Amino acid sequence: MAAIPLFPLQATLFPDGLLPLRIFEVRYLDLIKRCIEDGTQFGVVALLSGNEVRTPQGGEVLAGHGTMARIDSWEAPMPGLLHVKCSGTARFALSSSEVGKYGLWHGEAAVLPEDPSAQIPAASQAVADRLGKLIAELQKDRVPAGEMPIPRPYRLDECGWVANRWAELLPLPVAQKQLLLAMDDPRARLAWVHDYLSSRNLLA
Repeated sequence: MAAIPLFPLQATLFPDGLLPLRIFEVRYLDLIKRCIEDGTQFGVVALLSGNEVRTPQGGEVLAGHGTMARIDSWEAPMPGLLHVKCSGTARFALSSSEVGKYGLWHGEAAVLPEDPSAQIPAASQAVADRLGKLIAELQKDRVPAGEMPIPRPYRLDECGWVANRWAELLPLPVAQKQLLLAMDDPRARLAWVHDYLSSRNLLA
């Protein structure tokens, strides 16, 4: 177990995923500045209820799983504002969490194993092919590399990478994204995505 600072969001970050942040709250400005100075990461965890911007009422409920975030680049366009680009690294499971005096969350977390390398099974090849077509469409539309929602390198032959990118892109409820994030077997995660896309005729 390790104590980590937490950044609750109304979104779910997956390993290798991209996370742009616009930070203006003092508690998170301090957190991100410390991470930049120390070269450390922070934990991104989804909100099951409550708001990203703290209110006097509080009421935030954090999900049980999250992903560590590495700061790749940042800029400060004006005092009190940071634009940060992050990447997801390791998954973790929270055993406890609490909010501190100044509204910053901390938690005790266990880092989960990385996805083992697993090739796309023939039965789910259409899922990888459809993601490849989506990437090609974005490139054809000349979406700048820095604005692509799907990060390089494109590992379209790996179950975990393909499943994670779909889990980020699909309009799933937070609870379902959490189930996918908690799955240790990348083949099972990809199979779930395959069933979802197939049932909605999205693989054509």
